[in-house]
Amino acid sequence: MNRRLFIRSIVSGLVPLLYGISPRMWAKPVDTVRRLVLVELAGANDGLNTLVPFGNDHYYRLRPSLGLKRKNLINLDDSTALNSALKALQPFWEKGQMAWIQGLGYPKPNRSHFQSIALWETASDGQSRRRRHGWMTHAVEHRMPRPIFDPHGISLAANLSLFASDTGRWLSVRNAKQLRDDALPEIPGSASQHPSLNLLQRRLQTLNETMARLEQLIAKAPPIPAFEGGALGEQLRQVALLIAAGLDTPVYRVRLPGFDTHENQEQRHARLLGELGSALHDFSRQLERSSEWNNTVIMTYSEFGRRAAENRSGGTDHGTAAPHLVLGGDINGGLYSESPDLSQLIDGDPNYTMDYRALYNQVLVGGLGASPHTDALTEFSDSRLDKLFKIT
Repeated sequence: MNRRLFIRSIVSGLVPLLYGISPRMWAKPVDTVRRLVLVELAGANDGLNTLVPFGNDHYYRLRPSLGLKRKNLINLDDSTALNSALKALQPFWEKGQMAWIQGLGYPKPNRSHFQSIALWETASDGQSRRRRHGWMTHAVEHRMPRPIFDPHGISLAANLSLFASDTGRWLSVRNAKQLRDDALPEIPGSASQHPSLNLLQRRLQTLNETMARLEQLIAKAPPIPAFEGGALGEQLRQVALLIAAGLDTPVYRVRLPGFDTHENQEQRHARLLGELGSALHDFSRQLERSSEWNNTVIMTYSEFGRRAAENRSGGTDHGTAAPHLVLGGDINGGLYSESPDLSQLIDGDPNYTMDYRALYNQVLVGGLGASPHTDALTEFSDSRLDKLFKIT
């Protein structure tokens, strides 16, 4: 993908998600940009075959065929192992820069892909009304005001609820083809007399100014070679290019689909985890080379986990609790929270051992520097995560 096409692919998502511009966005940005890169494992990743409780006999009773053999595991301690498909991430574990938060979930779980991902992206649960805004939008807009041309967040995949905000600048883009097919319209001069069209005209002008700024920045950035990991690797390479270009955007989102493994899971899941591991490895190494590693937090999320027991089609069905990965130079690596008790299932699912919003709260405070008093999800604070970040 050439530079201008890449720039256009980024900016082409602006119009659907161009919210009102707050005066805060004109403020001077903080000196050091702390970044969060969110990786959606779309379709619901099977946590039990990602972070494997091999020391638990119930695991193999529930999964006589899908239970992973010891030769396919990388031991993390005497009872927990990593799927060997993620071997590219092993060096980060050994350096203490990779953490796994076990048993993440929420009250009254929802097994609908659409509904549950919306809950995760707005810090909601199944027993109360869904929140209107993305879970980090308020904190980012308040703690890290951007200059007018730098987005608060960029999604390299289609998205609505994660970046939902009444103010701020949150962009979503699918691919470069979107701009080639959808040229930006010209608003006639007479339209300026109409308030709504006048607003659109001003926003389209801002869109063109944003494109010009991105083009100037990326033109000066050093080239970055291709990453492994397929489409996810390319999304992360584009994020790395934007960071290298000097963009002050604090939040990025990428997406790896395919985790809805109802059948023939073993090889499919291994392939997906292999892509995840390779892409994150290359991205992390690039951040290390550019001295951005200690300022960046990488976190996975997914709409739910899979059922504890395998099904009759060599797969797993929609479940609830699951572990997730946090990676970065400022991370105190290790296992956090507790692995769900596989002998005490609830309707066939492991019961969650930590509210996922406790992780969000810790990432906001420790990773992005949000105020624990005004901008975080402090009602979900959990002391088991107090040492997740080296500096909080």
